[in-house]
Amino acid sequence: MAPLDAASRAAVAAVIAGSSRGTVVEADNLDALAVIPAGAVDLVYADPPFATGEAQRLVSIRTGRGTRTRRGFRDREVAWEAVKDLSWDDGLPLDQHLAALEARLREVHRVLAPDGSLYLHVDWRTVHHVRLLLDDVFGPERFLNELVWAYDYGGRARDRWPRKHDTILWYAKGDTWHFDREAIDRIPYLAPGLVGPEKAARGKLPTDVWWMTIVPPASAERTGYPTQKPVRLLERIVAASSRPGDLVLDPFAGSGTTGVAAARLGRRWLLVDRNPAAVGIARGRVASVTEDVR
Repeated sequence: MAPLDAASRAAVAAVIAGSSRGTVVEADNLDALAVIPAGAVDLVYADPPFATGEAQRLVSIRTGRGTRTRRGFRDREVAWEAVKDLSWDDGLPLDQHLAALEARLREVHRVLAPDGSLYLHVDWRTVHHVRLLLDDVFGPERFLNELVWAYDYGGRARDRWPRKHDTILWYAKGDTWHFDREAIDRIPYLAPGLVGPEKAARGKLPTDVWWMTIVPPASAERTGYPTQKPVRLLERIVAASSRPGDLVLDPFAGSGTTGVAAARLGRRWLLVDRNPAAVGIARGRVASVTEDVR
């Protein structure tokens, strides 16, 4: 991937200056980070590859037409065709994955504002490695929370407890950070009878364990991108750790969920991804949301 062209540089500069609400850049995020001034970003959410060692792929199909066939209800032969074939390259070995991630995390640290935050989304394969890496880049004293996003969907292992959570590590750039607990969505109490009717009606603030479903396969929100995260997850992060008008950066933008959440909540957004298919999806999503919130 070549360094950012003049048009992409201008688009990034406009968002930073506040003359544009947001942009989606097709580029290597290391190249994009290099053109962002130090201290310009208020919040970073990053969802890098999980070092699975293989490409993630999702094929969406339409039945009733096409040259391929499959067995359907009552063993009937059904014609089908692929309408969307998206992939996510996740093939780096662990040591190379961590080295590439470290280079980007050091740039993220540079571009964050003094009271800015990083939310880094990882899973069981890398969380213990990445926690030590973040301690080195940000300092162990800047660690704020280990958030557990728990969900209950997908396959079930037969020889171990099913892995049904991801981890989001929250680090601050400096010794102060923004956290607006009043802006966070409230959730029902598990035992409302213990707190009384007034508190039960209001609900409680989430703890560091977030039970929240993935994007359901039949949901209107679903784009077909393999690693898509729910907008609700990003809205909680953006609402809590940024202010209206702040700049939110997602250097591994994927399907653009961070931009959707930022646009809905009145923040500026800067999304970067090197996958043309992801960039196309993200641009379409944020464009539709931007029109809706005008």
